[in-house]
Amino acid sequence: MHKMVFLDAASLPGVDLTPLQQPGFELQSYPHSNSSELAGRLAGATVAIVNKVVLDAPMLAALPDLKLICVTATGINNIDLAAACRAGISVCNARDYALDAVPQHCMALLLALTNQLLPYHQAIERGDWSKSPQFCLLDYPIRQLRGLNFAVIGYGGLGQATAELARAFGMQVLIAERPDASNIRPGRVSFRQALEQADVLSLHCPATADNHHLLNTTTLGWLKPKALLLNTARGSLIDSAALAKALKNQQLGGAALDVLEQEPPPADHPLLDPTVPNLLLSPHVAWASGQAMQALINQTAENIRAWQQGQLLRCCNMPATTPA
Repeated sequence: MHKMVFLDAASLPGVDLTPLQQPGFELQSYPHSNSSELAGRLAGATVAIVNKVVLDAPMLAALPDLKLICVTATGINNIDLAAACRAGISVCNARDYALDAVPQHCMALLLALTNQLLPYHQAIERGDWSKSPQFCLLDYPIRQLRGLNFAVIGYGGLGQATAELARAFGMQVLIAERPDASNIRPGRVSFRQALEQADVLSLHCPATADNHHLLNTTTLGWLKPKALLLNTARGSLIDSAALAKALKNQQLGGAALDVLEQEPPPADHPLLDPTVPNLLLSPHVAWASGQAMQALINQTAENIRAWQQGQLLRCCNMPATTPA
């Protein structure tokens, strides 16, 4: 009987985990796991299932029985892929499970910004509507989406699906080329041009060493003063202090973020400062519809079954040894 361990199952509340049950495997599931608990919980395990738990080189080197890591997410920056390769451990992730959920959330954030939903709700709570001399409040200007430029950075499945929704609202989609590209591919515009022309800038790329703080003091300065910034990708793409400063200085029209660099964020995070204006935050939930979470588990089960059959599905590395 092989041992399979899910280290942070509480990241998928209310989801049916029975697809993970595999013949010949005993599934052990923990709501959360901190770094001091990993060695004991993974001792003797053949398969580890993680969402955001970090498995670094020292930890992987201490787990000789581990053969497969299944990440219940698309991002794999919490796994040392090079160390996994050296140890002969396959790393598989989930992909395109939230092709509906993330674009929906992205547009919800955009609509909340352009339609001023939060300011109007707060105004009503203050009693402003009840005191109005007319039937409506017009204190916060509303912007229509039709005709605005919607610039996308990262044009994979999520970027494409979000762009499709933007087009449905009548927006003009601009697809940004990579910042370091020497050539502009057909149908795309340069990175700087995308930022300079964007009325809305939406991020959909993975976190890599090359794009850390892709949006910083310099690149944020390329945006229009009324531009809106959306991030449902990874928090490390944005320099948080630079964004907070830009919003306070009215260099941007607003921002709506589902992700931050550190999650959960510390209480003194610059974007948790209540004096930062025109900022809307959600707690990394764009991916988290019930349907998307179940699709994620189903993909993870597929990855495990494929590995059992000597194949690798959605593999993110090339391990030094073949699967058992």
